[in-house]
Amino acid sequence: MLYDAVVVGAGPNGLTAAVVLAEAGCSTLVVEAWETVGGGSRTAELTLGGFRHDVCATAHPLGRGSPIFRRLPLARYGLRWVHPPAALAHPLDNGEVVVLRRSIQETSEGLGADAVHYRRRIEGINRMWPRIEDRLLGPALSVRSGLLGNVKLGHLARPASWDARRFKSRAARSLLAGCAAHSVMPLERLFTAGVGWLLLAAGHRYGWPFVSGGSQALVDALESYFTDLGGEIETGRRITDLAQLPPSRVVLADVAPGALIDMLGEEGSARKARVGRGFRHGPGVFKLDWALSRPVPWTDDRMAMAGVLHLGGDHRQIALTERMVWRGRIPDRPFVVAAQPSRFDPSRAPEGGHTLWAYTHVPAGSSVDMRAAVEAEIERHAPGFSETVLACHTLPASQWESYNPNYVGGDIGGGVMGLRRLLRGPFGGWSPYGTGVDGVYLCSSSTPPGAGVHGMCGYHAAQAALGRIKSG
Repeated sequence: MLYDAVVVGAGPNGLTAAVVLAEAGCSTLVVEAWETVGGGSRTAELTLGGFRHDVCATAHPLGRGSPIFRRLPLARYGLRWVHPPAALAHPLDNGEVVVLRRSIQETSEGLGADAVHYRRRIEGINRMWPRIEDRLLGPALSVRSGLLGNVKLGHLARPASWDARRFKSRAARSLLAGCAAHSVMPLERLFTAGVGWLLLAAGHRYGWPFVSGGSQALVDALESYFTDLGGEIETGRRITDLAQLPPSRVVLADVAPGALIDMLGEEGSARKARVGRGFRHGPGVFKLDWALSRPVPWTDDRMAMAGVLHLGGDHRQIALTERMVWRGRIPDRPFVVAAQPSRFDPSRAPEGGHTLWAYTHVPAGSSVDMRAAVEAEIERHAPGFSETVLACHTLPASQWESYNPNYVGGDIGGGVMGLRRLLRGPFGGWSPYGTGVDGVYLCSSSTPPGAGVHGMCGYHAAQAALGRIKSG
């Protein structure tokens, strides 16, 4: 059988690409190495029976706001969003707690002297949101989007350290710095401000919700819709060479660029140097999941009401930590992103029990055990936390590739964000999803708009592939 399209990898981007192709009437096969679909959105009992942990992504501001997810009938297939009262809480060492809420007014009121400046910035981004969705959640800075619109969005390419200096208060600077640190880059680098402001604005528009039952439910919904459209999925089959695939008009790969180069064989070798000039992987993460006997005993109730926590000090400490990790050093005090979905979604744990999810940035490939350092940071704001722990599962950066080969060295973001990657993709062609090999496309988070469970990399790669299919 000749398929119109074969997709390698059943993560959120691969499944989204497959759905878009199937909706267009293309015969589509998805091939997945694992026995189940999921990629960066799997949920599993990592600690004890009945405790359901998100293996990778857990809070989804960009998922809830994704243009393609909003269009697809995923609620019909069981997708439900869970919204905590507050998206984010960031405690500071002086006892202050900065809170990101859906309400711009309530959030800005907690920023003291910076209330007006913060509100104006967020409201300005809100006014530009259609343009942001077109560019930052699409092929970023596309020539087709118009030069004037790109110039207006240019301030989002600034370093977060620049924008933080425009604030007067430690609270506002730390709120922006913590969100910008999701870029896994030093805050002095370009585009970090954009990451911070995008997450803040998305928090106000969509919240930072969890998926009811775990992130797996999102990809399960994509899978069900895809098969209802007539698509086929083959699991438990690892592809190491594209020659192993059945004949098709196009191939889309939801994999890291290096893995696709290997699959291309001799053709890939000819393109390896081109990828190396404009693409590289970034630092890794050390991930932890806990099964708890009761909720985390935060000292401040505002932290109990937040889905996500940023721990690790103020903007200065976060900037120092991210700089150290970038230079290959382990920080004495880590920056920790934590989430507590079971407080708002009882299906995550047995009655009375709770889960906690967290990660911290580390140098690529690090095997250092960060559990003690991370738990010390939690204890700083929740004395007695250790007494609630029933079990803990850890995954160092050095072991991420054994779970998912796309996470090279523990890099869960698909590579370092840079201008060439945003403009032209890892392979440096006119299309950021092209590879230079006719009919072969990359649709992973290494392509624009980058990391996050939003499916837009898959969506845009599928649009490019459809053009090839229709042209014959």
